[in-house]
Amino acid sequence: MRQRKGSPWAGVGVVATKEMADHFSSARMRTLEWLIVLTAGASLYGVFRHIRAAASEDPFVFLHLFTASQGAMPSFAALLGFLIPLLAIGLGFDAINGEYNRRTMSRILAQPIYRDALLLGKFLAGLGTLAVSLLCLWLLVMGAGLLLLGVPPSGEEILRSLIFLFIALMYAGVWLAVAMLFSVLFRSAATSALVALGLWLFLALLWPMLAGALAQAIAPAGPPGQASLAALEWAQALQRLSPSELFSEAMIVVLSPSTRTLGPVFLSQLEGALMGAPLGLWQSLQIVWAQAVGLIAGVIVLFTLAYAAFQRQEVRA
Repeated sequence: MRQRKGSPWAGVGVVATKEMADHFSSARMRTLEWLIVLTAGASLYGVFRHIRAAASEDPFVFLHLFTASQGAMPSFAALLGFLIPLLAIGLGFDAINGEYNRRTMSRILAQPIYRDALLLGKFLAGLGTLAVSLLCLWLLVMGAGLLLLGVPPSGEEILRSLIFLFIALMYAGVWLAVAMLFSVLFRSAATSALVALGLWLFLALLWPMLAGALAQAIAPAGPPGQASLAALEWAQALQRLSPSELFSEAMIVVLSPSTRTLGPVFLSQLEGALMGAPLGLWQSLQIVWAQAVGLIAGVIVLFTLAYAAFQRQEVRA
């Protein structure tokens, strides 16, 4: 067996830089970015008047830019939970099979670049593109809030919104890794895109309903019309297998300081608490750390699966 010479990660920076340049100059990326910006603008437009009226009373008025909804239009954060997977899948569904289809994979690997560096560079390029896009969107929201509300955000509001930005990036990283995994497994770009989108729709829309049914089967309810505590806990645990649920729970806790728990509420948890009183940042992080770690672990596990599958593939000339 021939031993590899040099570091397997040599060339990661070159691949990442080239891929990021391709992403930012592609028509696909511009279309997805405008879709997110216009949708987010429509969501924010309807809530500014309501938020401005509460600006003098609410100490966390800037966080309402992310969580407030108006009529049938969901909140900005909820829209991001729906649109981020589209952006991530759009960047990664043809990352590997596109090279095979263009017959450039063998020529790339003929250079002093190992598969390790190629896959990691493409993933980092996609994650960097998502980070820049989300950061620009965050700056637009905060800037619009400064102009239209006329009050500056507090330090805790900035920290909470930045933590939400990091969690959103990890959520995007999960779907980017999913798209790249299917890009490795399927040679057809259309197939990998459809499978990734199908998995996202299943986990976001169908899985919450199936999780409730499975929980009832595992822990049947007691009296008619009353769900058992065990069934509620099972349903919540099963729903947390979905990245969308982890992102939604993290969003609620980080952007709504008054949230004290994500599960069933017991009287012992409310003892000595003022109803509606906000929690400190550290207390909110103690509630949501498991969701954040779950998203980070999902990124690592999915990328590892894509890495193992890519290493086993044969590269034909």
